[in-house]
Amino acid sequence: MPRSKSRPVPQHRDAADLLKRLNRISGQVDGVARMIAQDRYCIDILTQMAAIRSALDALGLKLLHDHAQGCLQDAVRSGKGVDAIEELMQVVKRFAR
Repeated sequence: MPRSKSRPVPQHRDAADLLKRLNRISGQVDGVARMIAQDRYCIDILTQMAAIRSALDALGLKLLHDHAQGCLQDAVRSGKGVDAIEELMQVVKRFAR
């Protein structure tokens, strides 16, 4: 779903932590690419891929929590809660796949 032009960009209080997590995940993905290039054992590669998925899920849950505690609460207070909840539920459905 494209971001509305009228919606402000949130300022994440813990942006440094989020970026640190993303950098770690990026390093894991690079490591899997090296493992494939080195023709490493499939199970080892799959294990690393599962770790990457778990790290991405944890990051997504953190962002969902932060969104609910910040953006969603603000929308409810300003009378825009119905739309914000619908938007959140659409993202939760995509995230839960």
